[in-house]
Amino acid sequence: MFREEMLAAATAYGLELTGQQLERFVRYEELLLEWNEKMNLTAITEPGEIAVKHMVDSLSAWDGELIKPGTRLLDVGTGAGFPGLPLAIFVPGLRLTLMDSLAKRVGFLEAVVRELGLEDVTCVHARAEDAARRQEYREQYDLAVSRAVARLPVLAEFALPFVRTGGFFLALKGAAWQEEMAEAGRAVSLLGGGQMQARQVHLPGLADRRAIITIPKVKPTPKSYPRKAGTPAKKPLG
Repeated sequence: MFREEMLAAATAYGLELTGQQLERFVRYEELLLEWNEKMNLTAITEPGEIAVKHMVDSLSAWDGELIKPGTRLLDVGTGAGFPGLPLAIFVPGLRLTLMDSLAKRVGFLEAVVRELGLEDVTCVHARAEDAARRQEYREQYDLAVSRAVARLPVLAEFALPFVRTGGFFLALKGAAWQEEMAEAGRAVSLLGGGQMQARQVHLPGLADRRAIITIPKVKPTPKSYPRKAGTPAKKPLG
């Protein structure tokens, strides 16, 4: 069932999957549902909805110019692995780091990476505000991505410190993306980001409005950011 739904959704979105990619998406969905019975990973459990709202939605961030083999990509607050794991399945050779603050979720991610035989994928248990102050992560990535973690002014403070100058932050956003862009202008500028651009996304069978917001990193993030854990969410830059 899910195999057919995934293939149909990818095709409808204009993506071509190899046999191996499709099998990995199928196994990922099986593991997601298995683990979801013992911990809260997703409220979406119907095969067609998982295919569109998790897998293809994650793949909507794909840009062949930015996300390619060898790209160092960080998924901030990845949760159950979205959008990072679908991107790693779709782009062999992607150097992916999945970061989440909950140890149980990181355990799930490690199991998926192992089961799917994904190489160059690392799972990190950390809060973004703490990890971004560590030398091995700060400004070490070509790209950061994030989906459904926080509003854009907060999310920018979580993600931009990880991106090298010349890299990009991609935020997957829902219907309020225009409002969030308007709110985030000052934060993005303070954190070393340049002019934001939005690419609208239309997922198969869904009428809702979504967009990928691309923020270039044009200068280093000042050492004072990110602020200590919890502060960005309580007092967004704005």
